Amino acid sequence: MMSSYCKILLATASLAAVTVAAPAMAQETVGQGAVQNDDGLTDIVVTATKRGAAQNVQNVPIAITAFGVNELDSIHARSIASVSYAVPNASFESPGTTPGYANFTIRGLGINSSIPSIDPTVGVFVDGVYLGVSAGVLFDTFDLEGVEILRGPQGLLFGRNVTGGAVLLRTTTPSNRFRMDARASLATGLEKRASISVSGPLAGDVLSGKIAVYYNDDNGWFKNDFDGKKIGGSETLIVRPALRYQPNDGVDLVLRYEHGRMRGDGAVSSNHGLYPRDSFGVNQNYVGFIKADWDQGVSELNVDTGFGDGKITNIAAVRAIDNDAGTDIDASPATALHARNKIKQWQFSNELRYAGTFGDVDVTTGLFYFYQDLQYAEQRLLSGGALTVSGGGRQKQHTGGVFANLDWHVSDMLTLSAGARYSAEEKAVRVRSIGVAGCDLDALRCSFNFTDKHSWRGFTPRLGVQFKPNDDTMLYASFAQGFRSGGYNFRNLNPNVNPGPFNQERQNAYEVGLKQEFGRIARVNIAGFYNKIKGAQREFQAPFPPFGNFQIITNAADVSIRGIEGELLFKPARGLTVSGQFGYSKGKYDNIRFDLNADGAINKADYALKLPRLSPWSYGGSITYATAVGDGFDAEARVGANHRDASFFNDQNTGLLPAATMVDANLSITHGRAKVSFYGNNLLNEVTFAIESPLPFFPGSTFSPLNKGRTYGIELSYKI
Repeated sequence: MMSSYCKILLATASLAAVTVAAPAMAQETVGQGAVQNDDGLTDIVVTATKRGAAQNVQNVPIAITAFGVNELDSIHARSIASVSYAVPNASFESPGTTPGYANFTIRGLGINSSIPSIDPTVGVFVDGVYLGVSAGVLFDTFDLEGVEILRGPQGLLFGRNVTGGAVLLRTTTPSNRFRMDARASLATGLEKRASISVSGPLAGDVLSGKIAVYYNDDNGWFKNDFDGKKIGGSETLIVRPALRYQPNDGVDLVLRYEHGRMRGDGAVSSNHGLYPRDSFGVNQNYVGFIKADWDQGVSELNVDTGFGDGKITNIAAVRAIDNDAGTDIDASPATALHARNKIKQWQFSNELRYAGTFGDVDVTTGLFYFYQDLQYAEQRLLSGGALTVSGGGRQKQHTGGVFANLDWHVSDMLTLSAGARYSAEEKAVRVRSIGVAGCDLDALRCSFNFTDKHSWRGFTPRLGVQFKPNDDTMLYASFAQGFRSGGYNFRNLNPNVNPGPFNQERQNAYEVGLKQEFGRIARVNIAGFYNKIKGAQREFQAPFPPFGNFQIITNAADVSIRGIEGELLFKPARGLTVSGQFGYSKGKYDNIRFDLNADGAINKADYALKLPRLSPWSYGGSITYATAVGDGFDAEARVGANHRDASFFNDQNTGLLPAATMVDANLSITHGRAKVSFYGNNLLNEVTFAIESPLPFFPGSTFSPLNKGRTYGIELSYKI
């Protein structure tokens, strides 16, 4: 059978041929960045509105947190999780069961699961491509132009399953002049990283290319008390070539490819029946493992048109991931629950859109198609190794959408917006409930005992108004609906209960905001929001000996969440920059349809429960100072501190995620094109974990995968 690697190469080549032959399709290549102004603050430009060109974030009427290249370098971002504490009302972390698996939450909307058939509430897009599963999202990344985090439902332009928001990552684009960015670093662990990106012309200004390579070798930060050895090590390799073809000023084609490979230990977990919650204590008799391979090819085309002075954009992409992982779920010296899970996913997507202007009206419209084939199986070794059970599923899905948005500039000060998206989705599944001899993980074959097919439809309108009394002030208000499709439970433990389907959830979202600049000295952005979610999909978890936990996914309740958030950027003097952010959110159950605390009745005790993963307060900031320090030498020092309140892990409120304050610092010395940086992350050595799942094996037993504590590092870089 043809490998995923070959399939993607062939598919990318054929897509390129199609798009070159049909110049009516186009793809914007403008990425996020910063326009430098030596007299004050920089202008951050973003691509979130999918217009023909990037826009100043201050002119975009939604709450966006944007990180440019300099910000990402300063915090030594390794993955999107590196900025998790710096974004108000948000967290970008892993559920811990499988390394690299994403569990993102924005404004209290997130998932509490590592089941791949459960769709996320926060969509992740890399180079404009939607990642269909949460597996493989939190692996190392590099070579970025920028990161945009869009808070609130983004269903109009970004489609399905973005009720919480969207995270946009964009890699660098080949340049028609020679560029090189080489880096090497050492950090406590010992962790060794190296990367190089080289870009330049291949045929004048018509054809340019890029090759970027990243390598990471992490010996492991943690110590395993079971044998005294280090645990949590991994090795990662990423290769990313790209070509850019510009035959004239109106056509721009970019072909991107990425191959990644990771090998390492499984999740590093603490058991709070053995260690206190503020301890990095680990005692695993099974180290576990992660084997992950992924490939992605993207054909991205822009064509300028004379119609409405507009641009036609087409993004066609294929992606495949093969993920195999083993985990010591009981996190103890016993073999009470050791798990292995395997995921294979292949997806194809295509978005064709047009953005243009007709007099006072800006138009953005398009078509979207998404297909994925998802295979999953898991195995549990139980009762000291005496019992082995397994289960899983396969899902094939088709998603289509059509969208349009109009911005009517009534006057220089007033703009009215209206748009809508219609989505249709079908999922065909086969599921094997967990039991003896359910699945062969090596062959990824299961003896399925449930087959079904279901479809969902969603219409998500958006209305907005913007008021700009002057160039430095923008007030906006919007109403939007969100749609998250239903699905099936691939981790079904009760063969007498169907694993689905559970229904779609719908959201009504209201947002008001102010974006204000004070010359080039200060910038303040504030947003308030109110969300009502009907039929919220919840994963009910409960200890179930000897299997560990059983999980039920259902439309458990109607909930409402409200809050406020703000961001400040202040440059009082040359070289000195102060930033700050805060977020407050509060949620409640309006109508409960499922016995959340399993006491046999839906009553006041259920309504008194707090929503999971909803931290009341998040806040923090940073101070950066840059200055010349000698003949040809420049220095930059930065210190940041960001806090997030505690939140409950699950709907039953039986697990608690700790409050934490993340402090980081960086000192860089630059001479010409060379730079050396000394940095420290999590300087308070805070203990954090994204799961505290109760287990039935002994009193206080939990599965709590750990994040790294305090780390120090040094990085050398050279740019041309």
